[in-house]
Amino acid sequence: MAVLKLELDTQEIIDSFFDDTKLLGIVTTVKDYRFCWNLNNLLGLSFRINHDIEINLKRKKRHYFFSVYEYHEPNSALCHYLYNNLYDGEYLLPEFKNLDFLWLMKNDTVTEEYLGQIKAMLRNIPGVQLVTELTNEKIKNKEYLIF
Repeated sequence: MAVLKLELDTQEIIDSFFDDTKLLGIVTTVKDYRFCWNLNNLLGLSFRINHDIEINLKRKKRHYFFSVYEYHEPNSALCHYLYNNLYDGEYLLPEFKNLDFLWLMKNDTVTEEYLGQIKAMLRNIPGVQLVTELTNEKIKNKEYLIF
């Protein structure tokens, strides 16, 4: 009897996950819970930690857990995900060791005007040192952002 092997096209999954997304990199001196508190209070958002989509990576024979905060805009399909890029000395995206957080916006079109407003508001939060847009081409380990 012949055995049928199916292969999963992970590149197609990665590409479809990043359709209609924008990604910001953030450098701050503030811890994740405090940073989300600032986002929620100063920008009127409602980020909450979502343990169901926490990123668990095994590197160097150890497990690393990267928290993900989530916010769904009311009356919109737009979802915001805030990834902690550092856990116990290990980076979620090693190519961005200088970034503390990654802010992914997906499921709806994000205009350049809206993105500019978010970046400007982030720069006014105490402790935020840098906000930069990351293009899909710059991300080497996209699969680590998929939950």
